[in-house]
Amino acid sequence: MSGVLRGALRRLPAPRRYGRLEPLAAAALRPLSGAAGAQGRKETSSPSLGKDRADTVIIGGGCVGVSLAYHLAKAGLKDVVLLEKSELTAGSTWHAAGLTTYFHPGINLKKIHYYSIKLYEKLEEETGQAVGFHQPGSIRIASTPTRVDEFKYQMTRTGWHSTEQYLISPEKVQELFPLLNMDTVLAGLYNPGDGHIDPYSLTMALAAGARKYGAQLNYPVQVTNLKSRSDGTWDVETPLGIIQAKRIVNTAGFWARDIGKMIGLQHPLIPVHHQYVVTSTIPEVKALKTELPVIRDLEGSYYLRQERDGLLFGPYESEEKMKLQDSWVTNGVPPGFGKELFESDLDRIMEHIEAAMEMVPVLKKADIVNTIAGPITYSPDILPMVGPHQGVRNYWVAIGFGYGIIHAGGIGKYLSDWILEGEPPFDLIELDPNRYGKWTTTEYTAAKARESYGFNNIVGYPKEERFAGRPTERTSGLYDLLKSKCSMGFHAGWEQPHWFYKPGDETGYKPSFRRTNWFDPVGREYKQVMEKVGVIDLSPFGKFKVKGRDSVKLLDHLFANVVPKVGSTNISHMLTPRGKVYAELTVSQLYPGEFMLITGSGSELHDLRWIEEEVTRGGYKVEIENVTDEMGVLGVAGPYARQILQKLTREDLSDGSFKFLQSKHLKLSDIAVTAIRISYTGELGWELYHRKEDTVALYSAIMEAGQKEGIDNFGTYALNALRLEKGFRAWGAEMNCDTNPLEAGLEYFVKLNKPADFTGKQALKQIKEKGLKRRLVYLTLETDNVDPEGNESVWYNGKVIGNTTSGTFSYSAQQSLAFAYVPTELSKVGQKLEVELLGKNYPATIIQEPLVLTEPTRMRLQRKGESPKI
Repeated sequence: MSGVLRGALRRLPAPRRYGRLEPLAAAALRPLSGAAGAQGRKETSSPSLGKDRADTVIIGGGCVGVSLAYHLAKAGLKDVVLLEKSELTAGSTWHAAGLTTYFHPGINLKKIHYYSIKLYEKLEEETGQAVGFHQPGSIRIASTPTRVDEFKYQMTRTGWHSTEQYLISPEKVQELFPLLNMDTVLAGLYNPGDGHIDPYSLTMALAAGARKYGAQLNYPVQVTNLKSRSDGTWDVETPLGIIQAKRIVNTAGFWARDIGKMIGLQHPLIPVHHQYVVTSTIPEVKALKTELPVIRDLEGSYYLRQERDGLLFGPYESEEKMKLQDSWVTNGVPPGFGKELFESDLDRIMEHIEAAMEMVPVLKKADIVNTIAGPITYSPDILPMVGPHQGVRNYWVAIGFGYGIIHAGGIGKYLSDWILEGEPPFDLIELDPNRYGKWTTTEYTAAKARESYGFNNIVGYPKEERFAGRPTERTSGLYDLLKSKCSMGFHAGWEQPHWFYKPGDETGYKPSFRRTNWFDPVGREYKQVMEKVGVIDLSPFGKFKVKGRDSVKLLDHLFANVVPKVGSTNISHMLTPRGKVYAELTVSQLYPGEFMLITGSGSELHDLRWIEEEVTRGGYKVEIENVTDEMGVLGVAGPYARQILQKLTREDLSDGSFKFLQSKHLKLSDIAVTAIRISYTGELGWELYHRKEDTVALYSAIMEAGQKEGIDNFGTYALNALRLEKGFRAWGAEMNCDTNPLEAGLEYFVKLNKPADFTGKQALKQIKEKGLKRRLVYLTLETDNVDPEGNESVWYNGKVIGNTTSGTFSYSAQQSLAFAYVPTELSKVGQKLEVELLGKNYPATIIQEPLVLTEPTRMRLQRKGESPKI
């Protein structure tokens, strides 16, 4: 370590007992933004409620809560009240480093980042409040070939968005950031317009705007209790009285858990210690004519930006070294905590300081004048929780923000639109608070938060798996039997086999941007299902029972398809009022008026909340039971599926007696099952629903019965290849809240002429009348060692004109296959396009779907004497 830096560290205050809270000592140099920028600035307000009724009560006055108040009021909502227990920005906002970036590795959050930056650019002009917004751009540094691949991967995912992003050469990196040591720099990912903002000034500008449009911001007013009323409204109790609210929104930062506990919810949140360091003036920085871009040294795992004439840098330590404030989870946040900090601990971040000095050598001569160590809130997967909460009426959340400054503007707008319009403005399911459930324990939350913090800057591969906190209590009956035989994936708390091992395979999780160790084994499983028979564990499906006097009426209103007859099954879609696809479910009427609804694992509580809300709104007399955890599901598919299952039952499974899309109760090897003749593979198959405790016995009986036919396991990777070859859409990929069912090619499942006025029907009629601007098409690609997976840019004539939604290698056609959205005029079969993969545009051709006919279609053609294609 540099002797100069050691001297700088000696100038820090003498260390006190670690973990003690301390007020921030005045910095020798007041930074332009971040914690020190808020010192000495204290908003004064006389605590009062002002009213006893409100449309929306927002609990928490950080930048997210204030942004929501601003957006709701600006959109014209009357009676918006924000309650803050101490003062605005208290908690995590005031000490944040204030970074703003267009970049996000995901897809939907790019829209949130984009909106936030565009809002912050014009906020000062609108409100008259300075926000201290600097936009020198930012560069992510690649210093390994794998990192360069990651940047190319991210470029194709950004190309079809509004975000400006460039892959730049080392020479360009040096030109933009001349103080960099270029020894290891291979490339940069550059976002012009990125930068940093003063979080305190930003919040005060949003507050000024909120008041200007009629919102009421009250502080210090602590919420002491929340009581739900029978009509779905809330009594919000405070020392100054009670406000009756139509809805409440928890935006309470690291107090969010305490607010949740008031109504019996255990929000999976945990405070994390995050430190950043501010230097004094550095002559080489002061001499620069323009502000340096923010850099993110991904291998060094830190961010660094200019702060006046010095530098500010903040690391993300490994999961072994980082520190959680877990006592707050068990004991609550200490009373009176607001604008305090933790004792700094530079030893914990020393390896990152040394990495920063290596990358930016002028740091070696710098004096550290300030170290900020404050709490930020993490959810298990690092993403916030935003939206209405299942199981509690009119309770919304915007909590768990590890990056609240860049998210605040966009989330305020997103949530405001959802509250006012009754549906999310665009797909953002990765932030759905209902992605967590009873399985999300405090131990799991802590383990995942450690991992997520430590993994802040790891390479983001396709099909990424993270292993901390696993398995949860949510294991299927087969987990212990199969865990050593396969590579498991994680789905809404469940463990589910992705692919299975055979002798000679390279086992384990080996992520790559190219074809990797699972490629050939998945081909083997594909062949197994197409030529023999395979078994797959589908227990993670979300499963609901719906029954009661109004069950048929409810489902007829919820779904765009007709209600299936008793003993029948269909694929049905719940649409939003604007005609977007909110969900796709398999619906079976098991007995008169009694239904089983099946959805994907990640959609369980997302779909259940929507159904429950409709039941309440319409006053339907029904009972809904979530049986997801009680039921196991096995899928059996392939040419020999009938032959094997017939050995285990007296029920006639012949095509004449058990038709496609029929459901029956029967016994297999004396085990009661509800069998549905359906398979996402598109091959002859059944889904077998049964008690979870019977899973091992049922699986063993099927495997034993299929020995002669060569039965074997298959996983979700092979299932994906099989469904794509059959042209089957997937919710969350080909359809979601950004797509309507007509452009997604789902007309067959939408019955516009059925008598019931289902949700979205009128909007869909208008969409049909106006005509479609884009369509989902089916592409084959000429690639080499890389395959599409979805969200890649589609090119035509040198321009990005669309995006893929999902993709795979077709083991039948021996080439890549993808679904993509393109403009209607470019959607005809035979159209030549290009798909960008890892920095290269590959030729693609729109083909007639499907590539492989489904088994029921092949059988029908055979009966007609035609020759079906496989």
